[in-house]
Amino acid sequence: MNRVIIAITAATGAIYGIRLLQVLRELDHHETHLVISSAGALNIQHELGIKRSQVYALADVSYDDNDLGAAIASGAFATLGMIIAPCSMKTLSAVAHGYSSNLIARAADVTLKERRKLVVVPRETPLNLIHIRNMASLTEAGGIIFPPVPAFYGHAKSFDQIIDETTGRILDVFGIPTTGLYEPWTGIRDVNLK
Repeated sequence: MNRVIIAITAATGAIYGIRLLQVLRELDHHETHLVISSAGALNIQHELGIKRSQVYALADVSYDDNDLGAAIASGAFATLGMIIAPCSMKTLSAVAHGYSSNLIARAADVTLKERRKLVVVPRETPLNLIHIRNMASLTEAGGIIFPPVPAFYGHAKSFDQIIDETTGRILDVFGIPTTGLYEPWTGIRDVNLK
């Protein structure tokens, strides 16, 4: 079984982390390890009206963000990698600077040091220069910055389709097949521009 770490922080867009957990559970061959920051739990309650315990129930294993002795805090605990969705600018900054004061930042640091995939889904706009430099630092360290920007060529007809498109593309980074979540770009054919 392949392990994937999911972290949910205080940025808007908690639905991305939750949808990732749902899809990975449906696929049934990936073990999910979940960490939710305290502010992330508040945001989940505010945006989606659900409690932290309900989100924990979607994961195979869940951890308190202060548990620096957790399995995912060690490189010896093998995983495919980690997804922080959504990722606050505070968390992005901590990861970019190796400031592992909580389990989310520590697990991300371990993911980078072990050369595993770290996908960060930042939800902030507009960006200031500090945000951009932190994203550059994280990219230089091997992280993948994945803003949840919808691809309008897919002609999504609902909010759920927009969320699924981003979810599918994030999981594609890990080579996890997600048939049916979205239609990948195949080019434009038979378009009459006259």
